[in-house]
Amino acid sequence: MTRVAIFWYIGEDVRRDIVEGVENFWINNSMQMVKICFELCNFEANMDTMDTNIPYHIPVMLHETVDGMNVAPGGVYADMTFGGGGHSREILRRMDATARLYSFDQDADAERNIVDDERFTFVRSNFRYLRNWMRYHDVEQLDGVLADLGVSSHQFDEGELGFSFRFDAKLDMRMNRRDGLTAADIVNTYDEERLAEIFYLYGELLNSRKLASVIVKARVQAPIETTGQLYETVKRLFGRDREKKEMAKLFQALRIEVNEEMEALKEMLQSATELLRPGGRLVVLTYHSLEDRLVKNLMKTGNVEGKVEQDIYGTKPSPYRMVGKVAVASREEQEENPRSRSAKLRIGEKR
Repeated sequence: MTRVAIFWYIGEDVRRDIVEGVENFWINNSMQMVKICFELCNFEANMDTMDTNIPYHIPVMLHETVDGMNVAPGGVYADMTFGGGGHSREILRRMDATARLYSFDQDADAERNIVDDERFTFVRSNFRYLRNWMRYHDVEQLDGVLADLGVSSHQFDEGELGFSFRFDAKLDMRMNRRDGLTAADIVNTYDEERLAEIFYLYGELLNSRKLASVIVKARVQAPIETTGQLYETVKRLFGRDREKKEMAKLFQALRIEVNEEMEALKEMLQSATELLRPGGRLVVLTYHSLEDRLVKNLMKTGNVEGKVEQDIYGTKPSPYRMVGKVAVASREEQEENPRSRSAKLRIGEKR
């Protein structure tokens, strides 16, 4: 942190005392302090021109994903995960005046980032309802569908949402806070077997049964209502060297269950496949093996289960042609945005 930044954080009263005391500092020949005071004055005078906003979300592999969309004149596109609007804005930048973009997000906070553009339509809904909303807007076919399946930086960094164990907050985790079960509801009402199944399937936690047992015993004494209470309940089951990674898996499992993420993703992928015209692109960023497996299966076999269905000639080609290889973020991007490290980009073109 620079000297100026340090002085900015020490408080208005102290800064005022320093500025008012410049004359005394001068008399005492404290030239270094005089210099800091003038730097401080310049810093404070220029605050209005500084961007003090914290980014809602930093889009991952921005240009690679939008390049994969192959944006064309007059095209109709859908961004399944609007979030901070980074990908949508780049798509709009490449569209001509006759093209259209429909962007989905169920998080009310994402509405703060809505783009003022007549070619743009914001859909406040879970992307599992893609087909219904396209029918509502009289859209029969799409030229491109983009889905960035990662949780936004905003959702991780807003402690009150309960997505991260870095903050002590209510166990909520709902992306749509208008309805549905919270993580606290699941932790306190699901039976031990069901909890263990969730932790194993969605968190890939090998000690899922032990975790479920400890939680069920603890909630008899008192409900587990906050992220801090959950952390304290289970932390002894994780070794110190693995604690953060295992806790992240546990919170991932609860988040997936709360938001029915796997079911929603399956429905969206199926709808996208039906809506894409020949030559249309499906562009998907995944962040963990569960969702990546569904996308990989769809592009390879035409269904999320990965079942290879044969015709009378013994083959049934996938409805997609893979465009390039699976891509990951560059080393530079991973250093600048650590949340891009687990991202995988898959692009399929409808046959």
